[in-house]
Amino acid sequence: MEIFKYMETYDYEQLVICQDKKSGLKAIIAIHDTTLGPALGGTRMWTYASEEAAIEDALRLAKGMTYKNAAAGLNLGGGKTVIIGDPRTDKNEEMFRAFGRYIQGLNGRYITAEDVGTTVADMDLIFEETDYVTGVSPAFGSSGNPSPVTAYGVYRGMKAAAKEAFGTDSLEGKVVAVQGVGNVAFNLCRHLHEEGAQLIVTDINKVAVNRAVEEFGARAVDINDIYSVECDIYAPCALGATINDETIPQLKAKVIAGAANNQLLDTKHGDIIHEMGIVYAPDYVINAGGVINVADELYGYNRERAMKKVEGIYDNIEKVIEIAKRDGIPTYKAADRLAEERIERMRMSRSQFLQNGHHILSRRNGR
Repeated sequence: MEIFKYMETYDYEQLVICQDKKSGLKAIIAIHDTTLGPALGGTRMWTYASEEAAIEDALRLAKGMTYKNAAAGLNLGGGKTVIIGDPRTDKNEEMFRAFGRYIQGLNGRYITAEDVGTTVADMDLIFEETDYVTGVSPAFGSSGNPSPVTAYGVYRGMKAAAKEAFGTDSLEGKVVAVQGVGNVAFNLCRHLHEEGAQLIVTDINKVAVNRAVEEFGARAVDINDIYSVECDIYAPCALGATINDETIPQLKAKVIAGAANNQLLDTKHGDIIHEMGIVYAPDYVINAGGVINVADELYGYNRERAMKKVEGIYDNIEKVIEIAKRDGIPTYKAADRLAEERIERMRMSRSQFLQNGHHILSRRNGR
């Protein structure tokens, strides 16, 4: 992998390699873009096959956070960290304290949070060394478990997508097929049930399925049957890539709106469902409630303020649909355009500001 060529191609700002021999820390911090503000993105710990694979993952995820934060309307750029190691066996206090010192050394250019393989306890250790971390324990001013907030954002985004498909954002009487009934999806089901939607659920965890059946009157189906059920809305809330060549021909839903990441196996699948007339709520726009919530910690967490911002996911999905119509493109492309246009507006604004400042200085110096 030619790192500088890759970074130049996708316009990355910075790649930081962090090593601490005593603790075993091997971390890569990727900062993609800070046009809108400091880069915010979680720390992932994983057993990568190679150092190159770890660097590539950090870069890819950082770019994704730029788009997610921009589309969410946050004044934050995109970044990500990966720590090479087994999260079950390789963690220690010294590792995360050392990592915290590296973050502190970036002087606020990068703010981290919890991600795959890391926990609130790990964030607390980082917090011992730097303030540039979110998702710490509530005792330190954190927002706590983000799942209910993420679920609320998905619920709001689903209503906006339903409005486009059905002419009304009411979900009463609508049949919603929910794939996966984990923490986020269970809270989503609660919102849907309270509005009067009918639920069809599936999960490899039978306990989670039974809980949804008992509490919300959901109908349970086999994990392979969730795609072909008669429904109005398909809500992928488990693994990614469930919109693919095999599943698309089975879909009967008019809307796809769920909490899962990377829902499209390939961009061509976004084109296919667009041609089929299915309204797709792009994943990183609709599931941004968690990052919106932790971002509020940077101002001193206020739940009411955070939830008001999460409500805005409804408006963000509407903006995506508007751009898709305006430009005649699928919504997955429109989501990227929404983020890119916001970043470009800020870039132009700053450029104009700097030019004006230069003219003022020139006049003062008699030039």
